[in-house]
Amino acid sequence: MAAMYKVRPLHGAEGLAGPLPTCMYRLPNLHRSPATAATLQEEVDPSLQALESRQEEILKRLYELKSAVDGLSKMIQTPDADFDVTNIIQTDEFSPLTANGADLDLMLGKDYGALKDVVINANPSRPPLSLLVLHSLLCERYKILSAVHTHSSVKSVPENLLKCFGEQTKKQPRHEYQLGFTLIWKDVPKPQMKFSIQTMCPIEGEGNIARFLFSLFGHKYNAVTSTLIDSWVDTAMLQLQEGSSKERAAVLRSMNAALGRSSWLVGSELSLADVVAWCALQHTGTANSAPANVQKWMKSCENLAPFSSVLKLLK
Repeated sequence: MAAMYKVRPLHGAEGLAGPLPTCMYRLPNLHRSPATAATLQEEVDPSLQALESRQEEILKRLYELKSAVDGLSKMIQTPDADFDVTNIIQTDEFSPLTANGADLDLMLGKDYGALKDVVINANPSRPPLSLLVLHSLLCERYKILSAVHTHSSVKSVPENLLKCFGEQTKKQPRHEYQLGFTLIWKDVPKPQMKFSIQTMCPIEGEGNIARFLFSLFGHKYNAVTSTLIDSWVDTAMLQLQEGSSKERAAVLRSMNAALGRSSWLVGSELSLADVVAWCALQHTGTANSAPANVQKWMKSCENLAPFSSVLKLLK
């Protein structure tokens, strides 16, 4: 049997025989002191203590916020979901659309020696009815120089669209008009508008252009009313006119409910919401199958000359 080789012991009376590698971190000897648990508590990492303190501070702030919200909920008796904005809408000072015109120089800026021109490009295959209604309403307020042209990208335009602004009986010098309104039938995917030809980026979309034109009436609404009008405009353009059959049915139900409480979609007077929604219904061809309140509202719109004149263009 071969003799076993001997290995020098690594511990002895004088401790370790040689130095330990420096690449290892050292741990305290748990067997030297009897108060092992107390020693570990005293040697907690400072970063861990800071993390615990931060967590406690966050929890404290969350508790304070919860207490504040609980206090507010006891003060407010009507939940937000049941918030009735009818009273707020009625406080708006609606002025009829046929009232005196606002100061265009104040709204659009003074430009001496030049007529302010609104130039709109639209596709004759899908005429922007709401813009035609708004043009008629604007003509009741301002002296407007109207013109219709055909772009070379369009081969032919129906005769009724070429005469959509009617005949301007009184021809006056250009500088005597307050606003120029030029409609160009052009092969574009969506209506485009420019007000300041040199400096302005085009406004695209029938709903956005309608908002700009309606602002020329100078109405002042509170935040709630303005939001409701914008919401109806978006709903009419995106869901009623461009949406699926289910989306259209849902919008008609919402309109029927709103018109059961008021003669118009928002407040007690005609607004942009009514103009855009009525025109969207004409595009969809679902006007005859609309609910009772919607049918009554549509007749109220069509009793106004700007709507009835546009309705003739569809026949």
